[in-house]
Amino acid sequence: MVNMKVRNIYYLIAGVLAMLFSVTHAWNGQSAVLPTLDIEAISVGTRTVFTYVWHIISGENLVFGIAFILMSFQTERSKIQFAAWLIAAILIVRLMVIIGVTSLLDVSGLTGTLMDSIVIIIYVALIILGTRMKKKQYDGQQQQ
Repeated sequence: MVNMKVRNIYYLIAGVLAMLFSVTHAWNGQSAVLPTLDIEAISVGTRTVFTYVWHIISGENLVFGIAFILMSFQTERSKIQFAAWLIAAILIVRLMVIIGVTSLLDVSGLTGTLMDSIVIIIYVALIILGTRMKKKQYDGQQQQ
């Protein structure tokens, strides 16, 4: 029988959140953001690029979620720590792009990025907490 014990609760939470982010990001895009591009002043090519870039983020979140859920069951921390740090770095760069582009194009829109910023910071914090778990905690034993 396969032992499916959660070894890293932080990764499990991060994975579930990432999957939720994927669904809500795609849904928000299709229902609220992308329909506003259906004006004649924007070319079809620009709408196409904006739409696929929007959904790339939804897809990335889905992949991150699956990866973290699988990583939460792994017993060998060293094999997955690099992947966790890499995903955290991608998320930090994503946040920097959101804040940077908003600052350059519409500084008054920074308040609109507050929720995304908070979510990304919490998400990265969970990932970092997961990477900092001690070996004894990771193996399911109590830390002393």
